[in-house]
Amino acid sequence: MENFLDIVNTIDGFVWGPPLLILLVGTGLYLTIILRGLQFRRLVYSLWLALIKRHEKTDQPGDISHFQALMTALSATVGTGNIAGVATAIAVGGPGALFWMWVTGLVGMATKYSEAVLAVKYRVKDANGNMSGGPMYYIERGLGWRWMGLVFAFFTAIAAFGIGNMVQSNSVADALQSSFSIPHAVTGVVLVIATAAVVLGGITSIGRVTGVLVPVMILFYIAGSLIILVKYAGAIPGAFALIFHEAFTPTAATGGFAGATLMLSIRMGVARGVFSNESGLGSSPIAAAAAKTKHPVSQALVSMTQTFIDTLVVCTMTGLVLVVTGAWSNGDNGASLTATAYGQGVAGGHYIVTIGLLLFAYSTILGWCYYGERATEYLLGEWAVKPYRILFSLAVGVGAILKLDLVWALADLFNGLMAVPNLIALLMLSPVIVSVTRDYFDRLALGEDPSVPEPVQQEK
Repeated sequence: MENFLDIVNTIDGFVWGPPLLILLVGTGLYLTIILRGLQFRRLVYSLWLALIKRHEKTDQPGDISHFQALMTALSATVGTGNIAGVATAIAVGGPGALFWMWVTGLVGMATKYSEAVLAVKYRVKDANGNMSGGPMYYIERGLGWRWMGLVFAFFTAIAAFGIGNMVQSNSVADALQSSFSIPHAVTGVVLVIATAAVVLGGITSIGRVTGVLVPVMILFYIAGSLIILVKYAGAIPGAFALIFHEAFTPTAATGGFAGATLMLSIRMGVARGVFSNESGLGSSPIAAAAAKTKHPVSQALVSMTQTFIDTLVVCTMTGLVLVVTGAWSNGDNGASLTATAYGQGVAGGHYIVTIGLLLFAYSTILGWCYYGERATEYLLGEWAVKPYRILFSLAVGVGAILKLDLVWALADLFNGLMAVPNLIALLMLSPVIVSVTRDYFDRLALGEDPSVPEPVQQEK
């Protein structure tokens, strides 16, 4: 078993190596160019659609609102990566890694936008009247390659049990045991019940819960971070100077930090940035496809704010606290480093990290259950959805109790493999993305209603 685990870890290291990271960022850069920097030009408008307008007419096709679709996608991406992932990036690559996380997030916004455009355009209505969409559908309907859609769906269904399930529940169990001496088994039982109570109701139930939970958890974490940043306000300019300087210069050894090359800083920033916001992996467009909307662009504009909120806001909060407190160089790593920094920043600050980790991880479980069930439905049909939800809920309890290294390694591997067919589809269908985008903004410029009906095919 150990030999097999070593093999999986070796393959995983290759899959998540420089070629895939370059492809992920390169695709985002290419889409940024052909869309003429849409994520910068339309950011304010997108935030207005997502956070202020929020409502959609009830006669539009879809299962949940724009806002609920955004919160469902955010629930899956704002997770342990925002706490442990940022700390790992800076602990290994130095403060400059945060700059490269920002770069990844900025180009990733174009990727996230493009994924959502295709997800809504090529979505279908299943036999139960629910929307189904995502890479497997735009690969099949846009490229005519059902076999590759099946490959993507298989990778997604497997990855959901690891990165979106057992990894999260185990992180929560560890944190609660460390901070409050709560046994892993107790955490596991509570999480199984809490998960089943939501996911058995499907996307409408998940959308309602995440629509309330996600804004609360993000605001809670940002508020806790701001308290520390206000206390260390005088150190913030120096922190930004250090981040920008170290982004282009090797980081010297200091304290418990062993030093980092420029390439290591870039690699860690890009890798952790992608892990956090999932731009290009193909997961979040599955949630975007469920949104009530008639035009793909209206939801795509909302969807791209997900990467902005996840990376440019939440990850930045974590990174700045690590740097201004000086904790980044103490030789620690992961969530424990973040807890140390927040505890150093304010009395009881480690509880901000523990509670944040609990909320982030639980929301990730909810979001990834939906991704997994849509992939399973694509593979096996509607009959498999309810059994999948039950099995997924039970797996949460297993993850809280057992440390399944092989399952985690396989899930991480399949998570990376998801990106390959998705990125191929994005590149090959990029003319469609540009055409649909031009149609929307041309109508908007003429004062017409851009929300023209988009035909939704009934799934066979």
